[in-house]
Amino acid sequence: MTVRVLIADDDALLRAGVTVVLGTADGVEVVGEAADGLRAVELCRSLEPDVVLMDVRMPGVDGIEATRRIVGAALPTRILVLTTFHHDEYVWGALRAGASGFLLKRSPPERLIDAVHTVAAGDALLDPAVTRDLVRRFVELSAAGSARETAPAQASAKRRRRELDRLTEREKQVLRLVAEGYANAEIAGLLVIAESTAKTHVKRILAKIGARDRAQAVVIAYQGGLMSPWT
Repeated sequence: MTVRVLIADDDALLRAGVTVVLGTADGVEVVGEAADGLRAVELCRSLEPDVVLMDVRMPGVDGIEATRRIVGAALPTRILVLTTFHHDEYVWGALRAGASGFLLKRSPPERLIDAVHTVAAGDALLDPAVTRDLVRRFVELSAAGSARETAPAQASAKRRRRELDRLTEREKQVLRLVAEGYANAEIAGLLVIAESTAKTHVKRILAKIGARDRAQAVVIAYQGGLMSPWT
């Protein structure tokens, strides 16, 4: 089945380059381009691509807000964030908004193609170490902000803790392993259970905490305090 891709970036040269790279891949088709977040949202509504390669820093409606609108519209599209450097706090904002992963713009072509297929298949594209560093920076930035700025973050953390309280101890154990970057087969080996059982646990976890995919589950695990960015 062909993966239909939308490229959202205000850099026309980058869009052209990515289009050329994806044009060489089997099973991938670029169905549209957008130079800003608002146009990306409009095209997602009309074209319903499988994956959006989303730049986070764009004029007008940025990639974070565009991601929030696309996810909020319950479209079948998954968001893969493109970023210049992995320490970008915008990336964490996009993950919180519902993005399924992120990729450095300087990644080699084969990595980009693999990332598109990975996200289209419903898997998260996250480096646990980088994610932990992103969370740490986000927490530090929130702590340095004003009380008015941190109040929404505090309310969000409280809501996330309530969601995590719905999980059994076993499910919390599985979620910690997901957040540490383990795949279902690896989780099964560590917990001495069948891979199908591990997959069932993950599915139930996503349903209980209202996560769209594994990437959102990892974000919730950090926001709710199940995982610490300092460990």
